[in-house]
This record gives sequence, structure tokens and C-alpha cells, in this order.
Amino acid sequence: MTTTTTHVAAQGNAPAPRTFVRQLDAAPPVRPVDRVRTGSSTATDRIVGIGSAVAAIALGWVICFQLLPWGSPLGFVLVTFVLYLLIVTVTTTAISPGPAVADRVAAAAITGGAAAVGIALASTIVFIFVRAAPALPHLNMYTQDMAGVGPRDPLTKGGFFHAIVGTLIEIGIAVAVTVPLALGAAVYMTEVGGGFARLIRTVVEAMTALPSIVAGLFIYTVLLLGLGLPRSGFAAAMALSVMMLPIIARAAEVVLRVVPGGLREASLALGASRWRTVWSVVLPTARPGLATALILGVARGIGETSPVLLTSGATTFLVINPFEVQMNSLPLFVFSTVRSGETLFIQRGFAAAAMLLALVLGLFALARFLARPRGRR
Repeated sequence: MTTTTTHVAAQGNAPAPRTFVRQLDAAPPVRPVDRVRTGSSTATDRIVGIGSAVAAIALGWVICFQLLPWGSPLGFVLVTFVLYLLIVTVTTTAISPGPAVADRVAAAAITGGAAAVGIALASTIVFIFVRAAPALPHLNMYTQDMAGVGPRDPLTKGGFFHAIVGTLIEIGIAVAVTVPLALGAAVYMTEVGGGFARLIRTVVEAMTALPSIVAGLFIYTVLLLGLGLPRSGFAAAMALSVMMLPIIARAAEVVLRVVPGGLREASLALGASRWRTVWSVVLPTARPGLATALILGVARGIGETSPVLLTSGATTFLVINPFEVQMNSLPLFVFSTVRSGETLFIQRGFAAAAMLLALVLGLFALARFLARPRGRR
């Protein structure tokens, strides 16, 4: 910093003005602040992550299988994950500032949790299909029932065709009963509102966490004990509808709330009634989301065992009439065969479980496809 002082002479032959420059102490330069980018990943970060993973695996193997009696796959995974977090924290602290350390550790924890869920899901699927491998190639598993088939008969005899048909019939009845009720509740909660709508929303949210055995006991008490109906596919379908109703209603409410309010206002401005607006504007606009809600509800109900066990009973032959006699289903067939203790029956049960798992995964994949935006399909 400099200061300039000028002296000007009075009148007359004054000399040229003189300028005095006084140099002051200059301020130290400001050091720029280093910006820490925690959201990006550099080559050093990737090397640290890979090296930490390798070190954690090696150290976990030594601890679990050489030093301590934790020689199980689950113990090895848990110990390795904890060691990985510790090693990543130490190595990142040595090369990065504090915010980057917290970001890397949080990212490692979240990634490890997602990997654990993925490994659990993949191991379940692989385990079921491996155990079902001896029975899956036989065509009779999908075209025959278990009438007259003994526990030690070969896999070339019998199948679970009757369980597949029973599951489709029960789910069909449950969908026919549940969809009008669930959509009606969702439309009332979104389009009408008020105190009673809040009460319905509270009941639906409470039913979402309802244990399946409670739904089965409710239908067993009301229909079988109260009205004297026999165990049948219809009673099982009513129990499944109790499980499906809150899922479909809650998902449908969320979908209907996403519909823009401008569409409703435009329809009302053109003279349409509220009912006509809901039927012709709101529901067609939300059709893909409503289909997704339906599929999620079906996927929830198709794998339930305890309600079906209490209300439908089990048979070994094909049943078409859902109102008079007992009817088998895939979850009930899996439950009854796997707990039998016979090796061939257990393989048949795992084959039925693989079929049920394929149905559920297919429904969830279809729901994800329908939920995608139209431009990305």
C-alpha cells in the first residue's frame, strides 16, 4: 500500500510540485482456501478402497479361520466389513481432510449395507434354485397333481399343477374383491378429504403392518366359525384380500396425489361433475401407477402362507370350485412338502418355491417397468 502527498507552492515562480511517496507495510497475501470435493472419486480414492478391501479380506480370514473360532461365512463377512470400515477410515485420514474422511466412511458403510442386502437376496435365490434343480426339468411337475403319489415315488410322477391353479383362483377372487374397495378408499382420501378420510388413512396405515396370521384368524373367526362356511379357496381369498387391501389403497393414494391439480380444475371449469372428473380424468391419468399398486398388492398376497393355512386347507388333487372343498396353493404346498422329511417331497417343495419365487420376481419387475416414465420404456 502506498500514500501520495503533494505540496503546491504559492503564487509566483513556484517550482514544480513535488510528490512524496511513503511506502507503508504491505499486508500479507491472502492464501486461497483449498476446496474439498467430497462427492467425486479420484484414482487415489479408488486405490485406497481396493487396497482396504483386500487388506480387510486377508485380515478377516486370519482372524476368523486361524485365530478365533468364528469360522463361518456369516462371521467372516461381518468381521471383514468392520475391518474394512476401520482400514478405510485410517487410510483416508492420512491423505484427506476431515470432511472427505466422513464422506468416504459414510459411502463405504452405505455401499457395504447395499452389498449385504444384495448378497442375502442372491444367496436365497441361488439356494432355492439349487435345491430345486433335480425336480425342475421334469415336465410333469407343471402338468400333474399329487393324487395317488407316495412320498417315495420318483420325481417323474406327480407335480404341483393343482397348487398353481389354486393360487391363481384365490388371487383372482382376492383381486376382484380388493380392487374396488382399495380404489374407492384411495379416491375418497384424495378427492373428498375431511375428518373421515383421515380416519380411513389411519386405519389403512395400521393395516399395512398387520401380521398375516391375524388376517387369517379374522377370516377364520368370521367366515368359518361365525357363518359356518367350510375351508375353501374363497375363504383363503378373503384372507388374502385383507392383506392386499392396505398395500393397494396406500399405493393408489400416493399415485392419485401425483395427478396435477390443473387437470381437475380444467375438467370442472368445462362443466364436468366431480365424479365425472375422477372417472374420466384422474383415473386414466394415474393408470400406470394404479397398475403398479395392484401388482405390488398381488405380489404381497401371492406368497402368504399362514392365512391360507388357516382358511383353505390342503389337498393332493386338482380343485376348480373355490366354494365347497379345500383348495391347495403354492405357499401351502411348499409348507406341507418341505416339512414332510422325505427327500423327494422336499425337492418337489423347493421346485414349487422356485415357481413361486419366479412369479413374485416377475410381478415386481413388471411393477418397476410400469412405474418408469414413458420416455424411458
